[in-house]
Order: sequence, then C-alpha cells, then structure tokens
Amino acid sequence: MDAMSPHLFDDATPDATTDAIRNRHHVRNAVIGLLVCLALLALAPVGTVLYLEHRLSGNVDRIPGVFDGLRDRPSRPAGPAGDAVNILLIGTDRRSDVPTTGSDAEAASWVVGAQRSDAMMILHISADRRSASVISIPRDTWVTVPGVGSAKINAAYSYGGPSLAVQTVELLTAIRIDHVAVVDWTGFAALIDAVGGIDVTVPETVVDTARAVTWSAGVHHLDGAAALTYVRQRYGLRGGDLDRVARQQAVLRTLMQSALHQEMRKDPKMLFDFLDTVTQHLSVDDAWSTRDMVGLVISMRSFETAHLTYLTMPVRGFGREGDQSVVYADRRAASGLWGAVVTDELAEWTARHPRSLTPTVVS
Repeated sequence: MDAMSPHLFDDATPDATTDAIRNRHHVRNAVIGLLVCLALLALAPVGTVLYLEHRLSGNVDRIPGVFDGLRDRPSRPAGPAGDAVNILLIGTDRRSDVPTTGSDAEAASWVVGAQRSDAMMILHISADRRSASVISIPRDTWVTVPGVGSAKINAAYSYGGPSLAVQTVELLTAIRIDHVAVVDWTGFAALIDAVGGIDVTVPETVVDTARAVTWSAGVHHLDGAAALTYVRQRYGLRGGDLDRVARQQAVLRTLMQSALHQEMRKDPKMLFDFLDTVTQHLSVDDAWSTRDMVGLVISMRSFETAHLTYLTMPVRGFGREGDQSVVYADRRAASGLWGAVVTDELAEWTARHPRSLTPTVVS
C-alpha cells in the first residue's frame, strides 16, 4: 500500500461516494446490534434460535475477504484461552441518508477517503461463554497504521477498509481478531426506535457547540435521531474523546437493558421484530457463517448480562500531532489489558484496574 498523508481524510466529504458502485458491507455501531442479537438469541428457547436462523439468515450481509492475505498476525493462544472469541466492532462517520450496511443497503459503505471509523470496540467472549467484555479504543488514538505510518486509528478504515482496520488493531493489541461486524447510522437509530427509545442521565448541562444543542442536566428520553446526536457529540465534552466513548457505552448498556427486558423475551413477535431490525442493518465478515453464529449463541446459554463489562483502553493523556488533536495510549497499562484478553483473564485484570471500567453515568 502506498503511503498517504495522515491528514488526507480530515476534510473528506461524503459527496465523494455519490457515484460509487454499490458495495454493501460494513460500518457503524455494530457493537449494539451484534451484542443485543447474541444476547437475545442466547436467552431465547433453542427452537426459537433455530427458527430465527432459517428466517433471518438472509438479512445479515457479508463483507468479503476481510482476512484474505493478512500476514504476521498474532497467533491463537494455546490451551483453553484459545476458545475465547474476539470480534472487532466498527462504526464509521459516513453521513448518509440511506442504509449502507445490511441486506437493505442502498449506497456504498466504504470508498477510500470517504469515511473513518467513528467507533471501534473489541468484543471479547470468554472461553467458557459465561462472560463478555466490550473494550473501546478512542477514535483519536495515535497509532501505527501498516503501510501508512503514524495516524489516528480512525484513519485506518479510510485507508484500507475493514482489512486494514483489523491489521491496525492487531498491531496495537497483539490480539488475534476472529471476526468483524459493522452497522451504519441508519441501523443505530432504528435499533433505538425499535425498543421505543431509551433514557440517558446527563449529570451536568453540556452544550454541543458543533450542533448548537444543549443537553440539560437530568434524565432525557431519546428516540433514534436524538440518541445519534448524543453519541456523536465531539465538542463541548470535558473529557473529549474519552467522554464520547463513555457515552457510546452508556447508550449500549441502556439499549441492552431495554432489549433484554422480560417482556421482550416472553413475546415471540416482539423478539422476532427486534431481531429482524438488528439483522437487516448488520454486516459481518464472510468467514462467519450463520451456522457458526448460531453455534456461538447456543454455546452462550449460560451467559448473563450481569457478566458483561465495559472498559476503555488506558490512556496517558491528550496531545497534538501537527494540527491534529490526538489521544496517547498508556502502553504499559494497555499491554496488561491486551495480555489479559489474550490469556482470557479479563475478570482478574479488571478487579485490579477498576478505573478502566466505563462509568454508568457520563457527561
């Protein structure tokens, strides 16, 4: 891959994709769609799971060739830890009024320079399938992008799509990524609307200077469009990119609670309608077959959402690289976190580093 300027995509416009050939593959807050989908299926009766496998398999779109030709990848751990599953969840900042992922995609989901990853998380599912963790990597993290050089991690997706995003994350973490899942902004809003909206608590009044939106202190009930505005705020947050990550995880946590409500689990039609919405907006790598997904779900039947934790990669602070505001990883602390993922010992690591857990109430 030829080297490119790390500033190339700072001012990229969505119009660059207007005439692009349709390429229904990737994007957005996949963590929400995939986690809810897996959790709901894991809690559903086996017969329901098998029925949904048949009925919904046509909804999930496949991203071709994500792992083809990737070299020097981290090896899979030996022993029981090798049975853990690591899924890279990507969301991009493409501004599109039409779906760009899932079976209903109407526009190209990735064109060089058109969009960066707006959210990047690793979903780690333990080898015994009893626990899971969502680890966020701030979008402004300064990293080495293979074949490009130093850049923000969110640029990797623009330079080379999901394949380069995988390479970049594996280089940063030394974690072998097993699968990739993505869903676009349209899908994100649809999921929120499918559960009737969500409630978020804003601890203190915050002004989104870019959108001229004021979030007053207190509880807000958000529909899909409002939730989208909430999680995408970049300016006016005291903690910058870290507060943005915390907001994304708080919305994920709330959506999970809403989707897994007892009423949803007992009402087959409500369950099916929600999963239908999820899968219509979901894209995964083509190596992840529907049968393998269902196999993972069935193996998670002992999973409880109380054993789902949300973490953020340790950082040592903010800085500037040229005219870019960036986040610097705390490499020593982060290496401990990544090592705990590899050895499937996240629960023990989290107990020793509780500050890495994302708070339940954020700005």
